[in-house]
Amino acid sequence: MRRFLRDNSLGLVFGLLFLAALVGQAFAGHADFNQQQLTEGLQPVSFGRYVTSASFAVDVTENWQSEYLQFFLYIFLTVWLLQRGSPESKELDKAGRESDQDQLVGAHATDTSPAWARVGGLRQALFSHSLGLVMGAIFLLSWLSQSITGVAAYNEQQLGNLQDPVSWGQYLRQPDFWNRTLQNWQSELLAVTSMVVLSIYLRQRGSSQSKPVGAAHTATGVEG
Repeated sequence: MRRFLRDNSLGLVFGLLFLAALVGQAFAGHADFNQQQLTEGLQPVSFGRYVTSASFAVDVTENWQSEYLQFFLYIFLTVWLLQRGSPESKELDKAGRESDQDQLVGAHATDTSPAWARVGGLRQALFSHSLGLVMGAIFLLSWLSQSITGVAAYNEQQLGNLQDPVSWGQYLRQPDFWNRTLQNWQSELLAVTSMVVLSIYLRQRGSSQSKPVGAAHTATGVEG
């Protein structure tokens, strides 16, 4: 068990932090929602009703879709785009899909290579792009979930204000939907830009996301 915890500590810790943050968001969101209810002269709702409501679901999914958009774009764009001096970039002479030898596929696969890296055809093609495809699929599903829960939450407000509800297609053209979407996109893209550029000049000793402390600022694709 101790070895399992050590070998999987990064994923386990981030998973626990995610659950803690999600629970914290649920309690804070419930309190904020009930404050708004009381301000509008309405009855507060139970915690269970809140965490199963469209209001809570849209707040969660709008963050998920922006995170997975960030990963999807980063995975695909770093195939071709480079940043001199950043450990987040490939080395400057390795732009593109790289050779089969570099990627250890087909005849260049090793004994420890995944089975689909050894075979050719569709299976190898799918496996070669599986990370980006899955991230992109999760982004699209999260964005779809945001739009569905968002229209439900929006229509609750519409009915509370004695206004007509809107259809899903109409909601996709509403400022509410794009305000929720773009405010998350811009923050994620700023975070990626900051990481790519700041890691050129700044260091974190021992981190795989940083260059070695003594590496030159121009060293590219080097992690320490």
